[in-house]
This record gives sequence, C-alpha cells and structure tokens, in this order.
Amino acid sequence: MRPDQLVRLKDLSEKLVEVFLGEADPDFWPGAGQDHADMDQQTRGDRYWVKKNAVATAALIRNVEAMSQPSNAPAAPNDEAEREADLDRQVADAEKEAERVLKEAQRLTKGAGKRATGKA
Repeated sequence: MRPDQLVRLKDLSEKLVEVFLGEADPDFWPGAGQDHADMDQQTRGDRYWVKKNAVATAALIRNVEAMSQPSNAPAAPNDEAEREADLDRQVADAEKEAERVLKEAQRLTKGAGKRATGKA
C-alpha cells in the first residue's frame, strides 16, 4: 500500500471513531433518560437500530485499522465474495455481541427497577 493511502486510512479511521463515539453515546439514543418499560415500540425499535449502526461502525473501524497495518492483519481473502462473506461474518458477530450486551443491560435494568419499587 502506498504511503499516501496509509495516511488517508489513518484519517478515515479517526473520522470513523468520532462518528462511533456519537453513535455509541446512550445520551443521544432514542428514549434517552426513559425507563425501558416506558418506551413505546417505535422508540425501542429506533434505539435498537441506533445501537446496531454503532456496532457496524465499530466493525468498519476494525477493518480500516487492519488495512492500515497489513503486517499485523490476517491474510485478506482473495476474491470479493470471500471479503464480503468475511465482513458479513464480522458484522453478524458484532451484532450477536451487541444483542448479548443489550439483553444483559435489560436484565440488570429490570432487576434494578424491581428493587427500587420493592417488587420481587
């Protein structure tokens, strides 16, 4: 890779991290400050998609950074179909992890709500 391309990838990575920081900030998610139980279906759905988009941005950041460090990156798939399948797998893995984290957060939030109201 040419030196000018490496510089452009570094700049792109920095821009993407700034975007990710905004997308991943829960203060800016739909329904911010609301209890999960008080959100309507539309707000919960919008919130889910905002989180999913942040996960996709994080996956893109990882790929851009891997490209800018070819000596540390795993061997790239040879054809376009393999690269797309690999990216799809990475996004799917990231989505699964986000779903797991979301479920855990919901479980903890639900438990905290029960303690606050005195319900068991």
